[in-house]
Amino acid sequence: MPLIEIHLLEGRSKEQKKALLEAVTRAVQESIQAPLETIRVWIQEIPLDEFITAGVLASEKYGKKPEK
Repeated sequence: MPLIEIHLLEGRSKEQKKALLEAVTRAVQESIQAPLETIRVWIQEIPLDEFITAGVLASEKYGKKPEK
């Protein structure tokens, strides 16, 4: 059973996340011929105030929390 976890900074729309999940599911199915019903894919969203790069919080870099 393939298990795929995707880590993303918060802020993408429901439609964007659904498109990503569907595309990854298809890629797994096609690349390793896994039965569709066995593929599990999920997104773990990281709040902008909880991610830092080079000492700068993502919330500071992007100016504000993205709208949902």
